[in-house]
Amino acid sequence: MRLWAGLSLLLFACVLNAHDGHDHVMPRMVSTAKNFLASLTAEQREKALLPFDGDERFFWHYIPSDDIPGRFQRPRMGLILAEMTAHQKHLAAALLSAGLSQQGFIKTTTIMSLEDVLRILEKDQKGRRNPEKYHFTIFGEPSETGTWGYRVEGHHVSLHFTVVKGKAVGNPTFLGSNPAEVREGPRTGLRVLGAEEDKGRALMMALTPEQRKVALVAEKAYADILTERTRKAALAGQPSGLAAAKMTTAQRKLLAVLMAEYVDNLPGELAEQRRARIQAAGNNFHFAWAGVVERGGPHYYRVQSPTFLIEFDNTQNGANHVHSVWRDYENDFGVDLLKEHYATAPGGHGHNAAAAKK
Repeated sequence: MRLWAGLSLLLFACVLNAHDGHDHVMPRMVSTAKNFLASLTAEQREKALLPFDGDERFFWHYIPSDDIPGRFQRPRMGLILAEMTAHQKHLAAALLSAGLSQQGFIKTTTIMSLEDVLRILEKDQKGRRNPEKYHFTIFGEPSETGTWGYRVEGHHVSLHFTVVKGKAVGNPTFLGSNPAEVREGPRTGLRVLGAEEDKGRALMMALTPEQRKVALVAEKAYADILTERTRKAALAGQPSGLAAAKMTTAQRKLLAVLMAEYVDNLPGELAEQRRARIQAAGNNFHFAWAGVVERGGPHYYRVQSPTFLIEFDNTQNGANHVHSVWRDYENDFGVDLLKEHYATAPGGHGHNAAAAKK
């Protein structure tokens, strides 16, 4: 089985050393990014290091890298694992780990490994399915006092981190899984994002028949998450579904458990930022469901608040293909931090301010 070759021992080391407390993640991001860049050749560095300003930082997608040029007439940027030496892959793993909790790191690397499952299932001979086709891109020079960011992206993984004057954010976060459940071969039973599915369904099942009627916004599940790859998350119209204020205490606890699954993919203060969003919202949440309630059928759910959105769908490939995302209405790609920064920056930064407002 082809896995992320050469990383076995250090991957586990990264997981075991992942910091899930309230410590600051930014210094680890800076040091791991610098270590990674220092290991690259000039040619590799040209691929991996891009300017912070401009549209590339906002371009993202979760489809396979081989499909990007045909759909968007451009490649997916960044340096892929397959182009790295063994020691560079270790440093890339450290950079990935710096932005994730232990839980998030395990999910992400396991999702990457599913490319080998797809390669076997689809009898892929052209390399479209490859667990080393994940792109590492750093925007701007890593610094504890400057402005920079990085992205790790490939099929079903799109992770974005931004650092502005010592403050770090980690939005948006997209994780998918195909297959959602491995149903044949030695990895039968693996469900990388099973907790996201099960906890959403547990809440839906806990609702009364009357509450379910309100929560069910469509009889047929949507083909994908509604926000897809938008630069700025937005849903048309007023929030729909069941308001948390109309839930019982026990039901709201299930909602909290569901949201925590998305919060806990990030470490330290990045997770705390999401918890603060949840706390600030009080009971101002709406839970919406579309499609089949029973396990095995196509379904979709979302949790919507004034400041963030969670979306989950399992509809493709016979309801065995998951997409999930956390979007922050105000601070995806660090836009809110950048607005604050550019508002107090010298006049020469005006072009950046304009970009941040888009």
